[in-house]
Amino acid sequence: MADAPNIPDEAEVRARWGNFAWTDENQKKANEILARYPKGREQSCSIPFLDLAQRQVGAETQTQGWLPVPVIEFVARQLGVAYMRIYEVATFYTMFNLAPVGRYHVQVCGTTPCMLRGSDGMFTLTEVECMGNCASAPMVQINDDNYEDLDYDRTVTILEALARGESPKTGTQEPGRHTVEPIGGPTTLTAMVGDNHDYRGEWGA
Repeated sequence: MADAPNIPDEAEVRARWGNFAWTDENQKKANEILARYPKGREQSCSIPFLDLAQRQVGAETQTQGWLPVPVIEFVARQLGVAYMRIYEVATFYTMFNLAPVGRYHVQVCGTTPCMLRGSDGMFTLTEVECMGNCASAPMVQINDDNYEDLDYDRTVTILEALARGESPKTGTQEPGRHTVEPIGGPTTLTAMVGDNHDYRGEWGA
């Protein structure tokens, strides 16, 4: 099973989700779910309640949703069980997102049958932090090469070319852009475009 990420529990997370409560619509759904189980078996609602909470977070954030710690605490209070009991469920099942995700959540199965049939044979998706190409974002690194100034169509074109065994152009994908020079020309230090202009006198240095 894939390693589960740590659930963020910073002050801003609690400030945003500390007052989480069911919407009116989801309160009705929660009541219906709870009614399916005998009295004293409320913990059996852990999975459907977590799923409902994650979907509510998703609706509020326009994403696929995730489970902030205060939301897990809310579910535990709703079921009258210890937080750890609900936390155990949330961290066991990969259907629950323990950190924020996007509007489209791509999940690639890496277990043996899928690997044997080639699911990981061509592409592996990994999220990383700063790659040092802020001036030409969005960008991705594929193997040792960077592809910059991306949008949806440019990204698809690159991936399709790689799948065909081709070598797509690396670096910026912006027509007419060579590296990370300003698109449309410089907007600062413009006097240095054609000359090594000394600005020190103007800056009072």
